[in-house]
Amino acid sequence: MSLENFWFIVVAVLFIGYFVLEGFDFGVGMLMPFLGASHTGGDEKVAADDDAADPDKRRRALLNTIGPVWDGNEVWLLTAGGALFAAFGGWYATMFTAFYLPLFLILIGLITRVVAIEWRGKINDPRWRMWCDVGIGLGSWIPALLWGVAFANVVRGLPIDAAHQYTGGFFNLLNPYALLGGVTTLLAFLTHGAVFLGLKTSGVLQQDAMRYAKLLAIPTLVVAAAFLLWTQFAYGNGWTWIPVLIAAVAALVMVAATQVQREGIAFLATSIAIAGTVATLFSVLFPNVLPSTTDSAYNLTVANTASSHYTLTVMTIAALIMTPIVIAYQGWTYWVFRKRISVGQIPAPTGLSLKAWQ
Repeated sequence: MSLENFWFIVVAVLFIGYFVLEGFDFGVGMLMPFLGASHTGGDEKVAADDDAADPDKRRRALLNTIGPVWDGNEVWLLTAGGALFAAFGGWYATMFTAFYLPLFLILIGLITRVVAIEWRGKINDPRWRMWCDVGIGLGSWIPALLWGVAFANVVRGLPIDAAHQYTGGFFNLLNPYALLGGVTTLLAFLTHGAVFLGLKTSGVLQQDAMRYAKLLAIPTLVVAAAFLLWTQFAYGNGWTWIPVLIAAVAALVMVAATQVQREGIAFLATSIAIAGTVATLFSVLFPNVLPSTTDSAYNLTVANTASSHYTLTVMTIAALIMTPIVIAYQGWTYWVFRKRISVGQIPAPTGLSLKAWQ
């Protein structure tokens, strides 16, 4: 295997890791306005025991599930962007030029989300926390939609000229296939977040989370199936059916698991389904990295956008040394914070010293 192909796979794996891990973070943020409301179920004893009638405690419990890990999950995006810049400079330059506005909106959303999470508990004021919750919601909904739009456009191709310059406008990106991709990632992250909350919470919060997961599972399956089949028939080949079928089987397992309240199996299934979907997009793309809809002779490929052999060699050595360390550290973090959380464990606000997830 050439170093160019190796680094194409590395970039794909990094984005898979980002969407699987940050996907449930986005899902939690998107579900906060709904799961953060008072419990509406019929189990009065559980509701009383968990203090489920307090919306602020519910929202703080929801944030507590991702509080120790969300910033580590975002490292996958930073690493993927860095690897893309260093290994495929031409791909990075053209793609970021074409997606300037969507990526700018994603960046604004991520920054807003970070600030809202970190500062939510700094001031003990309901109005302050309400606006922080708005920031968390917007910073989750916007990237969840636009990441799907962006990656679907990468697969579909863009108007690129002989100099590898993007010649289209913003509305070139708003085509039916890309919009379907955006709805797919939006629903996938919502469902992923719901089953993650079912895995990480207890009592009434878990009941409510799994109820949402059950409601979201079938619409997510239908939309994702439509997007994957469109991708395969329009851009795929024989062997790219493999990740498509993996994603499809995982999605079916996810639906079955949510119906019988098996949150562990459901979370594993949504993780595999998201990974399979992203793997499908990279599989149908290869050996191109950004097709040109103007003329196929102008396609950006692994070969014509890769950095020098020396650069890729140095990057490979650094990656082989550092990657196991980073993965081991992040795995240890998840192990340490593996316990379930209930609303009853959340203390009353005590002032300016609180983190958002305390």
